[in-house]
Amino acid sequence: MGGVEDDNEPASKRIKISSGVLRGLSNGSSCIEPISVSSIDLMARPLPSEGGEEILGSKGVIKRHEFVRIIAEALYSLGYEKSGARLEDESGINLHSSLVSEFMQQILNGQWDECVVTLQKIGITDDSVVKSASLLILEQKFFELLDQEKIMDALKTLRTEITPLQIKHNRIRALASCIISPCLSVPLGLPSRNSSDIARAKSRTKLLEELQKLLPAAVMIPERRLEHLVEQALALQCTACTFHNSVDKEMSLYTDHQCGKDQIPSQTLQILQAHTNEVWFLQFSHSGRHLASSSSDRTAIIWEADEKGSFSLKHQLTGHQKPVCSVSWSRDDRQLLTCGVEETVRRWNVSTGECLHVYEKTGHGREFDCWKGQRTLKISDLEITNDGRQIISICKETGILLLDWETRAEKVIEESQTITSFSLSEDSRFLLINLLNQEIHLWSIQGEYKLITKYKGHKRTRFVIRSCFGGLDQAFIASGSEDSQVYVWHKSTGDLIGVLPGHSGAVNCVSWNPKNHHMLASASDDRTIRIWGLNNLSTRHKNSHSNGNHSCNGGT
Repeated sequence: MGGVEDDNEPASKRIKISSGVLRGLSNGSSCIEPISVSSIDLMARPLPSEGGEEILGSKGVIKRHEFVRIIAEALYSLGYEKSGARLEDESGINLHSSLVSEFMQQILNGQWDECVVTLQKIGITDDSVVKSASLLILEQKFFELLDQEKIMDALKTLRTEITPLQIKHNRIRALASCIISPCLSVPLGLPSRNSSDIARAKSRTKLLEELQKLLPAAVMIPERRLEHLVEQALALQCTACTFHNSVDKEMSLYTDHQCGKDQIPSQTLQILQAHTNEVWFLQFSHSGRHLASSSSDRTAIIWEADEKGSFSLKHQLTGHQKPVCSVSWSRDDRQLLTCGVEETVRRWNVSTGECLHVYEKTGHGREFDCWKGQRTLKISDLEITNDGRQIISICKETGILLLDWETRAEKVIEESQTITSFSLSEDSRFLLINLLNQEIHLWSIQGEYKLITKYKGHKRTRFVIRSCFGGLDQAFIASGSEDSQVYVWHKSTGDLIGVLPGHSGAVNCVSWNPKNHHMLASASDDRTIRIWGLNNLSTRHKNSHSNGNHSCNGGT
């Protein structure tokens, strides 16, 4: 990091940048007169620090001079130039030192030789930063000379100023090629030789923005730094909010953000009753417009939502000779796979309900690829990461295998208890593992595998119970339970935040709508599917009984 010279120089002596330039570096363009009424009594009283520097705030972590400079930068970026200048005058704290102000003005004026010299005087201790900044400046000089058709001067700059910086040779060659073919400057992200004076001025402003990112923050405060800090604070408040589950939730700078429990699905909106036996599995489509369920009645059902979000039976899929244990949507939601217990896998057309193909355990189906590793138990769950590289499956009672499809490299997550089921997060970064001991474990599978959180409270003694990720940014975990209830936890903290009663049999599976963060579905041994939503909705579709548009036979 580098230092800042002349920080205490009176603002009246600083070199001022033109108002047009300040507007070019900001979002705003308005200008208001500074308020003349003193509000010193309303300001936080500064506290002395051990080093003699004044500190603000009750935590003792905000340095007064940094705070004032950031406020001044915010005022200038909003276009309140007189207010920014008044703050510098009254506080005696400059936004920039005289050297930095001079440097910025030289950039905007195109005084390239002078600003390179000034850069050396600012007091930046990191030579690599000075070198990188010099390169940015000299490249701007080079292209503006080309723009003015001063080819020999541009060539001299390349040879005597840019080349001695010892940058990569391919960059030098790229710059040299622009002399021969000016149009090559555009792919390099640099201004063309036909740019106008306005375009040149804009490119200088862009250069200044790039330098702000490169130089130490104490030398040139990053643009809109206060806005960034406020946005960061609001984001942290959302993260800390246990029930935050809506992108539309209004936030205010006047109060701390806190959502209520009413943001979590807890009210039965609809009961779907078309299966004639236990419902074992269900899953929303990627669009959230369809829901697929499977049952021990040997059928699967595709449900479709209307404009109001109410589901009705679209297709009942028949043809399996044994209970249907799971379903899986294609990425485009146009096809659906259904899997029978120790039986066939069937592929269906979602639009028509037609069975497109039957995959037998043995037979005429063409095998695309095969992985032969250690002998495993029967595979009840299988996932593939979003990039298509990893296949995830249970490889033994207490282990989950992650196989790299390309390299055939294997990694195993080891648990101390028997694994009953698992699910993969939408971003393929986390794995949710259900265990025999009535715990659910959250694992990070990015980089080094790590156990993150444990969830407890639900009941599991005899059956396979499934859980899922859900809500805004998948910030929640939901699970079925043998006590006929749905359980909801906060993913990061592991806190149990909701228990949803309603079913009269074990809840085998849950699925959170990926597009409607306020909708959750559950499948139960009571032969029903419940659609859960917020408890403040005025219109609820309870006991909706959908038992047939038409039945689709998947026989071959």
